[in-house]
Amino acid sequence: MRFRMSKKYILAALVLAAAVGLGLNSFRLNENQSGMASELAQTATAQTSVAPDAPSVTTTLAELTLGNPGARVTIKEYASLTCPHCAAFHKDVFKPLKAEYIDSGKVQFIMREVYFDRNGLWASMMARCAGPDRYFGLSALLFESQKEWAHLEDPLAVTDLLKKKGRLAGMNDAQIDSCMADNDMAKVMVEAYRTNSETDGVQSTPTIFVNGKKYGNMAYDELKVILETELAK
Repeated sequence: MRFRMSKKYILAALVLAAAVGLGLNSFRLNENQSGMASELAQTATAQTSVAPDAPSVTTTLAELTLGNPGARVTIKEYASLTCPHCAAFHKDVFKPLKAEYIDSGKVQFIMREVYFDRNGLWASMMARCAGPDRYFGLSALLFESQKEWAHLEDPLAVTDLLKKKGRLAGMNDAQIDSCMADNDMAKVMVEAYRTNSETDGVQSTPTIFVNGKKYGNMAYDELKVILETELAK
């Protein structure tokens, strides 16, 4: 049965869509994105008026991590759930990386989200709401199904497809509705993204840091050489 969203949720979704639609056509960061957080902030009152039952204000944003926090090597990746190169990286590089280095305790992995558009922000919001134990599983599902939802222009079609993915990860409709209408969480996420990407000088996705040194997109064999060099130090 096709899910029917309430008028209240539709209005909340459209308000957020208007606030964060950036219209970017490439996967390089644009200086115009620096105004994204302030634009979201300006919609907070309107968001509350159409969704009075939205959850309480989110004031902190947890780091998304996998692996041994005491590992000698830390990988930090900046990626967007709507970036095709990021989807390819997670298919061809992240999967073997996790099996060989993260699960074995050799490497700690940190995911830093980048938001190019409303679809990517909504997807990341839902993945975070799934909880730390399910975040990476749901984000993998979203990367794998990226072509289905990432570049749709109809916000209702996007949220409908995202909800289907959330259900596959064990979320219920109430959880997803509440999460994706949380403008406070959206503001915190966008501000963290803006601050982190500016601090680290990130200009495209995926961008990889290995023990603090920045690299661009690469094949798994190339990354292995870097990791083995760091582990041998």
